[in-house]
Amino acid sequence: MTPDQKYAAAMVRLGYQLNEFKIGGNYTPLLRDGNHVYISGQIPRVGDTIVLPGKVGESLSLADAQIAAGVSALRCLGLLKQALGSLDQVKAILKINVYVRSADDFDQQSEVANGASDLLNEILGTAGSHTRTSVGVLQLPKGAAVEIDMIAVAQG
Repeated sequence: MTPDQKYAAAMVRLGYQLNEFKIGGNYTPLLRDGNHVYISGQIPRVGDTIVLPGKVGESLSLADAQIAAGVSALRCLGLLKQALGSLDQVKAILKINVYVRSADDFDQQSEVANGASDLLNEILGTAGSHTRTSVGVLQLPKGAAVEIDMIAVAQG
């Protein structure tokens, strides 16, 4: 399967179709500088709906937060696919930052981030291997549980 086919299969598996990428402010969701592509923070938004909102470890389970991280990563990949024409054009994912809206005693931010990391590796193979930072935060836009930003490298 190609990365584009794996992307489509991951949307089916997670149960969310991402056909449009609305932004919520005066910024660009993606900026390309040479072969480097910077993707603004993506929350698990499908259309106008934030899926799996809440505070992880309080109103949201670890498993649901991992799905939210996967949806956020799918949004990043969808923006890359839109900009590059195909995920085959992704040479590497250099770095992701994963922000997790966490309950006071929740300390499994890295496990939440695995929901995104596993999906990137599943879809892109070795090009999906990346460095990562996962951070617990008090609040995220629109009550989202997870937000992810990304730096990728496109083919020449």
